[in-house]
Amino acid sequence: MREILVIAGYGLREALRRKVFVVVLLLTAGFLVLFWLGNHFLFQNISGINPPVGIDARAFAGATLFGLAMFGTLFLGVVLAIFLTLGAVRGDAERGLLQPLIVRPVGRITLLAARWLGAVAVCAPYVGLVYLSTMLITGLTGHWWPDHLVVPGVELAAGVALVAAMSLLGSVFLTATANGIAVFMLFGAGLVAGLLGSIGHVLNSHTLERAAKIAAWLLPFEALYQDALRELTAETSGLTGFLLQLGPFGGGYTGGTTLRLWAVAYLLIVGVIAAIGFSRRDL
Repeated sequence: MREILVIAGYGLREALRRKVFVVVLLLTAGFLVLFWLGNHFLFQNISGINPPVGIDARAFAGATLFGLAMFGTLFLGVVLAIFLTLGAVRGDAERGLLQPLIVRPVGRITLLAARWLGAVAVCAPYVGLVYLSTMLITGLTGHWWPDHLVVPGVELAAGVALVAAMSLLGSVFLTATANGIAVFMLFGAGLVAGLLGSIGHVLNSHTLERAAKIAAWLLPFEALYQDALRELTAETSGLTGFLLQLGPFGGGYTGGTTLRLWAVAYLLIVGVIAAIGFSRRDL
């Protein structure tokens, strides 16, 4: 356990040296300011809006804005996770930093576990704080609160933890630059697949919906994000609930216990593949 904490601390110090946290904090501050301004101006005159019968304008606006905030939170968390892990194996090996760490009793598997836990120990609280901040901004400014307060934030943090594991797996085989590009492209592909699924849901296209669900199983961080959106308005019914399910930020329709369990299994599979690949690499 002591070895894991030491290596995790080494990874965090390296991130501090590269000013990763400074970049992320600046992006976060800008995001929160812009989000507050959006809430302020949107809800300032919302009482004067007369929507069609059956639509709650405040609930629709609040859920959509907060769904957008969750997308921003996921993106910022993924940026942080990738920066912390993209060069964890091959990048450090090429700089000669890795070889002294993988001698007994530390070992390669311990190093992988420590780097992932170190990244999650930073990313999960970060995602939780940004999620809480945006929820408070929406609730206090617009007087709208999600139907479920905790589960969406937990699922966002879990999705970022999955991306960190995928980035760590990529670092075993790819250079830092190539790995960063690959993981960002996978992240973008997952989001596009989710958007196509929303379009398929609107158009009642079973082919698009099926393709989006397959993508969600292949990239379960997207499924967790969609399930988090679904939890926001899980108890919102009527025409408002129906319109929110059309997305892309107001609600989701993909999720459930099975996908959550698959996300755990997926994490284990990624970890096993990374451990096998790392054990066979000649450093």
